[in-house]
Amino acid sequence: MATPRHKLFLPVAVGVLALVIAVAALVPRRGARDAAGATGAAVTQDKRWQAVAPGRVEPASGEIRIAAPVVGRVDEVLVKVGDAVFAGEPLIRLDDEEIQARLLAAQAQVALRKRARDDQPASGGAATRRKAEDAVADGERALVEARSALDRAAAARRVGNWWEADTDAARATLTRAQDQLKEQKDNLRRIETGTPLPRQTDGQLSIARAELLGIAAAIEKMTIRAPIAGTVLQINAKAGEPAAPPAAQPLVVLGDISALRVRAELDERDFGKIKVGQRVLVRALAFREREIAGQVSSIAPIVQSGRITSRDQRNLTDVNVAEVIVDLVERGPLAVGMKVEVYFRSDAPPP
Repeated sequence: MATPRHKLFLPVAVGVLALVIAVAALVPRRGARDAAGATGAAVTQDKRWQAVAPGRVEPASGEIRIAAPVVGRVDEVLVKVGDAVFAGEPLIRLDDEEIQARLLAAQAQVALRKRARDDQPASGGAATRRKAEDAVADGERALVEARSALDRAAAARRVGNWWEADTDAARATLTRAQDQLKEQKDNLRRIETGTPLPRQTDGQLSIARAELLGIAAAIEKMTIRAPIAGTVLQINAKAGEPAAPPAAQPLVVLGDISALRVRAELDERDFGKIKVGQRVLVRALAFREREIAGQVSSIAPIVQSGRITSRDQRNLTDVNVAEVIVDLVERGPLAVGMKVEVYFRSDAPPP
């Protein structure tokens, strides 16, 4: 039978035991914080480095975020993640069925107006002007055909049914068509300056051709093309989905990954220590044994809230930073989007 003293001792012992367990649980957390602090202090005291900043790897071109230029519905996604594309290559096609119907009507109207104009012969400057206008119209049509031929070559390349020479030839044909059209337009402008106003039928044909060009331009906007040569990094579109500018996320993210760079966030306290051209070393948690050399290429002239969390940071609420772009000497094993730490070298030798 327990005595009153034993009854008093039991809850006290339980309470002491609970306190010991709680203290033991807190020791590792405090040790982890102390270890993190020690790491930061060690970096600060290392005279080789003036500053350390978290960063993220990105293409040398930056990430090109491509949105739909017009409201539409995705008809076909022509590429996949990892595809290498050339500048001007089609990436996504939007549904253009309605505009194609308008195109046929406009082409019929142009043909009708041209027959009416040709029924009225012209001579002298008027004839010369007609010939120049027809040359420009033919050049516009040749340009559309050359672009379509290059698009077909690109599609054949994606399925492996192509020759490199075919794509090069199609690209060269497109370039020639662009140059020739420019010359034809320049020639027409020179002729227009010294000739009288055209007849009514000539004017009606010019209006019909202008409407046709407007519809052709609208159709071209339904094809989303690569603005630069690069690699498809991300696709956020599926056939049948709506597309509209501006969107919360781009349809395609593109970048030139033949070279990489790092966008680092330098603490405002270290802003005056860093300069353009300064050497750095980049380390990634995924490749602890590798150090990639780099050089500061630009420093943003504005300080703002940070967005990248380093391994020693837990709360970014009060962290103000300046963006620093670092060009890497080599790609190494790094991948786009990977978090890294940038160590800014000190120009002064260690004591």
